[in-house]
Amino acid sequence: MSLTEQNPETTAAEPKVKMKRSIIDCDLHLVPLRGGFNALKPYLPRFYREQLETWGPRVPAQIGMYNNGGTNGTKNDHKIPPGDETDALNYIRSKLLDKYNVEYGIITGMDYGINTIPDTDYAAAVTSACNDYTIEHVLDKEPRFRASIMIPKQDPVLSAKEIDRVGSHPGFVQAIVSNGAEKPYGHRHYYPIYEACVRNNLPFAIHVSMEGIGINPPPTGAGYVSHYAEYRLARAGIMMTHLASFIYEGVFELFPTLKVVMIEAGMLWIAPAIWRMDQDWKALRHNTPWVKKPPSEYYRDHFRVTSQPIELPPKPELFAPLMDAIYAETNLMFASDYPHWDFDSPQLAFPKMSDERWERIFYQNAAELYGLPQRAAAEGGEGL
Repeated sequence: MSLTEQNPETTAAEPKVKMKRSIIDCDLHLVPLRGGFNALKPYLPRFYREQLETWGPRVPAQIGMYNNGGTNGTKNDHKIPPGDETDALNYIRSKLLDKYNVEYGIITGMDYGINTIPDTDYAAAVTSACNDYTIEHVLDKEPRFRASIMIPKQDPVLSAKEIDRVGSHPGFVQAIVSNGAEKPYGHRHYYPIYEACVRNNLPFAIHVSMEGIGINPPPTGAGYVSHYAEYRLARAGIMMTHLASFIYEGVFELFPTLKVVMIEAGMLWIAPAIWRMDQDWKALRHNTPWVKKPPSEYYRDHFRVTSQPIELPPKPELFAPLMDAIYAETNLMFASDYPHWDFDSPQLAFPKMSDERWERIFYQNAAELYGLPQRAAAEGGEGL
């Protein structure tokens, strides 16, 4: 008979909970914290402030694609309550950083619509304003955050100028663009961006969004889709095109230190993609003699991919071999996509895996890519 059974008023001692290690979350959508586009007004030249006040942002959006019960894709229980930017930051600290023991969180922006407009000067002004806002209201206020440099990818020269302007700031760890693009990212049109990334020792990140919006072409080779579920599948296909473009155009022979991050397009599709690319390279290498290695080797050396949204095979025993096939131990990084409706909890997203694999995915791969320190907060949060 237990002590509690002998004396019902005696409360049994709670078992000691061993808290798990801290993590790096590689996809957080948090900027601006408050006010949306209007929060950027103080950082814009007067010319554009007046235009914003008269005509609004004039930036295409994908809001109509979201039909998930949230607000603009935000999970209802992740909506920041009323208050100022300090209140918003405190809420995020409590509900994300502290709760899940996030040692570092990589902010990947909020809206990539500025990547879809033909007015490149306006795009450059807005992306600069976003970066300045991020420095003042996020990076200077919370040391656990790192951020992505927003750039006007429509104009690679202006993009390179912006990377050089803020690239030395220790809070910025990559330059970021939308998946939707006028040309595949291996095209030489974008070389000034990669030159700037290499100069500043920054990865180039591609985040799903804006496929088929504004000046970007349709999201599929067959045209536009009708439903959000179709659109989500099309995103991976476009990311696959960028992957192949980088490799077959020979970008990494020209920029051997460049790293590319593919964000929020899933991950397991990469296995058959690189298998197919290796086979085609062997059969057709006379078309691209500058591609000196099998495409899978370029993928291993130059690409990193984030986990969300994770594709889970119908048979659990298939998961581990597919993780091996995408070189998860070196190339995969955890991402939650906070605060979006399809947020992946770090506690629940992955099936059970080895301690070594967990450590690489949840911390070490991102720390190595972004030059982050080894963890300081060994314990905390709710446990993983």
